[in-house]
Amino acid sequence: MSTGSLPGWFWIIYYLFLFITLGALIFSLIRKRNIGMSFISIIVVITVPIMSLLNSIGRGEGLNEFEHLFSQIQQGAIWSLYVVVGYLFLLVWWFVFLFSNKIIKTKGKNLFK
Repeated sequence: MSTGSLPGWFWIIYYLFLFITLGALIFSLIRKRNIGMSFISIIVVITVPIMSLLNSIGRGEGLNEFEHLFSQIQQGAIWSLYVVVGYLFLLVWWFVFLFSNKIIKTKGKNLFK
Protein backbone atom coordinates (compact mmCIF):
# COMPACT_ATOMS: atom_id res chain seq x y z
CA MET A 1 0.00 0.00 0.00
CA SER A 2 1.37 3.38 -1.02
CA THR A 3 1.46 6.05 1.63
CA GLY A 4 1.85 8.88 -0.87
CA SER A 5 4.81 10.47 0.89
CA LEU A 6 8.53 10.64 0.32
CA PRO A 7 10.82 8.33 2.34
CA GLY A 8 12.12 9.29 5.78
CA TRP A 9 15.73 9.76 4.65
CA PHE A 10 14.57 12.44 2.20
CA TRP A 11 12.88 14.42 5.00
CA ILE A 12 15.98 14.16 7.19
CA ILE A 13 18.17 15.60 4.41
CA TYR A 14 15.53 18.23 3.55
CA TYR A 15 15.17 19.56 7.10
CA LEU A 16 18.94 19.41 7.68
CA PHE A 17 19.37 21.55 4.56
CA LEU A 18 16.82 24.06 5.86
CA PHE A 19 18.27 24.26 9.39
CA ILE A 20 21.87 24.46 8.19
CA THR A 21 20.85 27.14 5.69
CA LEU A 22 19.09 29.11 8.41
CA GLY A 23 22.18 28.85 10.64
CA ALA A 24 24.45 29.96 7.80
CA LEU A 25 22.10 32.86 7.06
CA ILE A 26 22.24 34.05 10.66
CA PHE A 27 26.04 33.65 10.61
CA SER A 28 26.20 35.70 7.42
CA LEU A 29 24.07 38.46 8.93
CA ILE A 30 26.16 38.55 12.11
CA ARG A 31 29.33 38.90 10.04
CA LYS A 32 27.56 41.55 7.91
CA ARG A 33 28.16 39.78 4.62
CA ASN A 34 25.63 39.76 1.79
CA ILE A 35 23.09 41.41 4.08
CA GLY A 36 20.41 42.04 1.45
CA MET A 37 20.59 38.61 -0.09
CA SER A 38 20.77 36.96 3.34
CA PHE A 39 17.70 38.81 4.58
CA ILE A 40 15.72 37.75 1.51
CA SER A 41 16.99 34.20 1.97
CA ILE A 42 15.70 34.10 5.56
CA ILE A 43 12.26 35.02 4.28
CA VAL A 44 12.53 32.37 1.57
CA VAL A 45 13.81 29.63 3.90
CA ILE A 46 10.82 30.23 6.18
CA THR A 47 8.04 30.78 3.63
CA VAL A 48 8.89 28.16 1.00
CA PRO A 49 8.48 25.09 3.26
CA ILE A 50 5.27 26.53 4.74
CA MET A 51 3.88 27.27 1.27
CA SER A 52 4.86 23.82 0.06
CA LEU A 53 3.32 22.09 3.08
CA LEU A 54 0.04 23.99 2.96
CA ASN A 55 -0.44 23.33 -0.75
CA SER A 56 0.57 19.67 -0.51
CA ILE A 57 -2.11 18.86 2.05
CA GLY A 58 -4.82 18.55 -0.60
CA ARG A 59 -2.81 16.59 -3.15
CA GLY A 60 -4.32 13.66 -5.02
CA GLU A 61 -4.30 10.10 -3.77
CA GLY A 62 -1.04 8.28 -4.47
CA LEU A 63 0.97 11.41 -5.30
CA ASN A 64 3.96 12.25 -3.16
CA GLU A 65 4.99 15.84 -2.50
CA PHE A 66 7.52 15.93 -5.36
CA GLU A 67 5.06 14.58 -7.93
CA HIS A 68 2.39 17.00 -6.71
CA LEU A 69 4.77 19.96 -6.99
CA PHE A 70 5.65 19.17 -10.60
CA SER A 71 2.07 18.47 -11.58
CA GLN A 72 1.20 21.92 -10.21
CA ILE A 73 4.09 23.49 -12.16
CA GLN A 74 2.66 21.95 -15.33
CA GLN A 75 -0.71 23.47 -14.50
CA GLY A 76 0.91 26.87 -13.89
CA ALA A 77 0.15 27.22 -10.19
CA ILE A 78 1.82 30.33 -8.80
CA TRP A 79 2.72 28.71 -5.46
CA SER A 80 4.65 25.93 -7.20
CA LEU A 81 6.67 28.44 -9.21
CA TYR A 82 7.43 30.37 -6.01
CA VAL A 83 8.61 27.17 -4.31
CA VAL A 84 10.91 26.15 -7.17
CA VAL A 85 12.33 29.66 -7.60
CA GLY A 86 12.79 29.85 -3.82
CA TYR A 87 14.82 26.64 -3.71
CA LEU A 88 16.92 27.79 -6.66
CA PHE A 89 17.49 31.11 -4.89
CA LEU A 90 18.73 29.26 -1.80
CA LEU A 91 21.16 27.24 -3.93
CA VAL A 92 22.48 30.45 -5.48
CA TRP A 93 22.80 31.96 -2.00
CA TRP A 94 24.88 28.96 -0.89
CA PHE A 95 27.14 29.40 -3.91
CA VAL A 96 27.66 33.09 -3.12
CA PHE A 97 28.09 32.37 0.60
CA LEU A 98 30.74 29.70 0.06
CA PHE A 99 32.75 31.74 -2.41
CA SER A 100 32.47 35.07 -0.60
CA ASN A 101 33.63 33.54 2.70
CA LYS A 102 36.60 31.91 0.98
CA ILE A 103 35.55 28.43 2.06
CA ILE A 104 36.05 27.14 -1.46
CA LYS A 105 39.32 28.24 -3.03
CA THR A 106 40.90 27.53 -6.38
CA LYS A 107 44.70 27.28 -6.23
CA GLY A 108 44.76 29.52 -3.18
CA LYS A 109 42.71 32.31 -4.78
CA ASN A 110 39.10 33.26 -4.31
CA LEU A 111 37.30 33.06 -7.66
CA PHE A 112 35.58 36.42 -7.13
CA LYS A 113 38.72 38.46 -6.51
